[in-house]
Amino acid sequence: MNIVLLGAPGAGKGTQASMIEERFHLVHISTGDIFRANIKGSTPIGKVAKSYIDAGKLVPDEVTCDIVKDRLAADDVKSGYMLDGFPRNLFQAAELDRFAHIDLCINIDVDVSLLLDRICGRRVCSCGESYHVSTLNGATACKKCGGTLYQRDDDNPETVGKRLDTYFNETAPLVEYYKNQGKLFTVKSGKQPPEEVFAVIAAELERRSGK
Repeated sequence: MNIVLLGAPGAGKGTQASMIEERFHLVHISTGDIFRANIKGSTPIGKVAKSYIDAGKLVPDEVTCDIVKDRLAADDVKSGYMLDGFPRNLFQAAELDRFAHIDLCINIDVDVSLLLDRICGRRVCSCGESYHVSTLNGATACKKCGGTLYQRDDDNPETVGKRLDTYFNETAPLVEYYKNQGKLFTVKSGKQPPEEVFAVIAAELERRSGK
């Protein structure tokens, strides 16, 4: 099964992706991770992306699509994957449909009032795990790999506000896009623990996969 994970910054996509990956063995593909891997490896696509980033410009949609297309050609995704951070707009969604088949879009819907607290209180690990200060009890190490947790530079009120504006202007229309395709599944994620949100998602994935 091939899935698009949709949700505003702070909705919990990374947390849910980690649990989905472990339970259903789908490869978690984060657009940010792909960019970093290509730039670090100095691949042709990575060099193009780096030229825009170094110039302080956004990477064009066409380059982003090429990077994702290249990643989806790898053997490890043949049995299914989750896209996290892509597509970000209607153009990218239409391009994705040209080179891949998406079975389901999981939309994690969170009230805007909760997002700011979630993001500014977030602590992450280089392995991809994400936590919130309210549940860490002062811990500074990742429970998964033992790495040191840190706060991302862009997890501050001003930057978060801009990211939310961008999401609702550019990415939110994808909800209707996938709804029209009959592929949308929305789960409300308010103050429920991540495990409860995952239980709803898991039930839907099991239903669709016939397990």
